[in-house]
Amino acid sequence: MEVITTHTFDLLFKKLSPHIQRKAVKKANLFKENPFHPSLKIEKLHPKHHNVWSFRVDLHYRIIFRFLKKDTAAFLFVGHHNEIYDYGLFK
Repeated sequence: MEVITTHTFDLLFKKLSPHIQRKAVKKANLFKENPFHPSLKIEKLHPKHHNVWSFRVDLHYRIIFRFLKKDTAAFLFVGHHNEIYDYGLFK
């Protein structure tokens, strides 16, 4: 899976603690190998028509993404799961 990151994702990633950054990189690499690996706990977010998905970095942090093509995804957001619905895609 090819992954591109948005400017917003890059800015949010830089604000994460180094510990969470390392976890995010590890999970992103797993996503690239197998985007539906069970440990990612991938899910489609509501509202479903936005076609936005998430996977777990850990218990509290998520990466939000959208499939662009069969083999390409764009990482849109990374942060605490409580912040997901504050993200602009859902308003």
